Amino acid sequence: MPDEFTSHRPVAADELGLRGGQSIRPDGALEAFREECEALTGGLAGLSEAEWSLPTRCTPWSVRDLLGHVCVVIDWLPSMLGAPAPGAAEISAVEYYRPDERFSPQTNGTRIALAQDRATRSADGGAFAEDFAATWQRADRLCRVQPAGRTVRTRHGDAMLLSEFLRTRVVEVAVHGLDLADALGREPWLSPAAGAVVTELLIGAEHTASVDELGWSRPRFLRKATGREPLDAAESAQVERLGIRWLALG
Repeated sequence: MPDEFTSHRPVAADELGLRGGQSIRPDGALEAFREECEALTGGLAGLSEAEWSLPTRCTPWSVRDLLGHVCVVIDWLPSMLGAPAPGAAEISAVEYYRPDERFSPQTNGTRIALAQDRATRSADGGAFAEDFAATWQRADRLCRVQPAGRTVRTRHGDAMLLSEFLRTRVVEVAVHGLDLADALGREPWLSPAAGAVVTELLIGAEHTASVDELGWSRPRFLRKATGREPLDAAESAQVERLGIRWLALG
């Protein structure tokens, strides 16, 4: 199902040393968001109409539909920033992914429909790529003029630091960027900044150094950590030995 990033056991925020509203890297999320959106924009340049219709692993979405989803989840930001700040942040990016109604069949059905509707607004793939660029650039501009410590309320009702919510948007652009690259048969364009943000969120800052011991590229690590590539017995044992526990994103 779309947006069910992994089937691994959920890890509570306090297991990762996080508390609601606490940010691991408050100044890095926006830069990572911008870099990864720029990388995705470049990865989509010059696609043929046939490529826009290719299926992705996020059934039932095509390449075009999946980009529609990415546009939708980025475009929540302007309305969130246009609303009054909710006050104190209540949850972190880790806690944002707690399993509840946001991953229910009904919510997933709405998510699918919104993505497909967004994907049909542009006449062709080239125009849609331009729409995506305009969407993320608008969100980036709005975020850059916000005061430090700005809080927002998500569509699920969560009060979060903007910096923490941006980390969830980096996850969306980076992980679905891998889905798009794989669907197109291209080398992943994952930016180092986004790879670092998603890795920290998935396993906690204290375990990031252990990733290098696995001997995987960052894209391969993210595929493994989000259930896009299965772990074999030897890999599972190595992960266990290093004390790495995945954070479930759905």
